[in-house]
Amino acid sequence: MTERTRLAVLGSPITHSLSPAIHRAAYGVLGLDWNYDAIEQTEASLDGFLDSRDRSWRGLSLTMPLKRAVLPRLTSRDELVDVVGAANTVLFTDDGLHGANTDVHGIVAAFAEAGVAHVGRAAILGSGATAASMLAALTRMGATDVTVHARTPARAEPLVALGDGLNVRVRVVDLAEPVRDVDVLASTLPGDAGAALDLPAGLRRSVPLFDVTYAPWPTTLAERWYDDGGTVVPGIAMLLHQAVGQLRVFLHGNSDASLADEPAVLAAMRAVV
Repeated sequence: MTERTRLAVLGSPITHSLSPAIHRAAYGVLGLDWNYDAIEQTEASLDGFLDSRDRSWRGLSLTMPLKRAVLPRLTSRDELVDVVGAANTVLFTDDGLHGANTDVHGIVAAFAEAGVAHVGRAAILGSGATAASMLAALTRMGATDVTVHARTPARAEPLVALGDGLNVRVRVVDLAEPVRDVDVLASTLPGDAGAALDLPAGLRRSVPLFDVTYAPWPTTLAERWYDDGGTVVPGIAMLLHQAVGQLRVFLHGNSDASLADEPAVLAAMRAVV
């Protein structure tokens, strides 16, 4: 039987991805002779790519715009995939493709690393697939009231329904609306899309910012937080912790099953970014 040793991160654009470096570093610690590459794929090309894989393939990491596009191809999935409507991890099995979402784990762990363990009220900038994972993560941290600031508010309505399912009140406003009365601010905007936002210095000094972007870094938004002495949870922390979750899936088929030496794995991954 052919051993499944090939993996990759898929998305578009993908050349900036740090996933190959961090996964290869982890495989070195774990003693795994696996190959992990970055491959450009769009929604239009995804089906063809999946259909052409042979039995040497073990798993995939997915980024924009594929986290939702892959859902119809999954033969099984973790419950969290259905909750947030997105999968960032695919495991090739004898029965087909299994989907998982490790973004939520990555967000909660990154917050905890920055000393943020509990949230009551929060604001999210952006309304895409990552915003759904952010909402689920904030709910796990105790959030009961979340405001979503969206460039196109009508497209953010699924987050209201998600909030209903998670027993959290979600209100959608325009992206330019002022951010008020929150414990944390989470930006899921791509790249430097938040640069034009007018966020007061008082907010920057008192409210932690979680910015999911990691390249280029720092974003203008994060730089303003740093300049005012505020707390920033960088996107690279989420990337590292969600990758740990992916390794759990690739090794054990379960994102809750810890690795043999997880602190050493995380340290090795952190050293290459």
